Amino acid sequence: MKNELIAGMAALGGSSLGSITVATVPVVVTTTTSAGGIADWLGFTTAATTIIAAPITVPVGGIVTAGALLAYGGYQVYKQIKSRECQS
Repeated sequence: MKNELIAGMAALGGSSLGSITVATVPVVVTTTTSAGGIADWLGFTTAATTIIAAPITVPVGGIVTAGALLAYGGYQVYKQIKSRECQS
């Protein structure tokens, strides 16, 4: 049963179930352009700073796979504890 369960979790993790946005972080973008006119001829530039939002996304299949692996690990720990209780 163990090999089939692990193979099923790997297949589910690889499937395309979409993604979930878990956070949005601000990103600072600075652009530099020529100043124009005489200042441009002298080599001066101007800088513009813009703050944009960048989403952080996580694939749904990865979340499901991680949950399945945690549940399987918990099951194995439970079996180990039960087997030690029976020996005592």
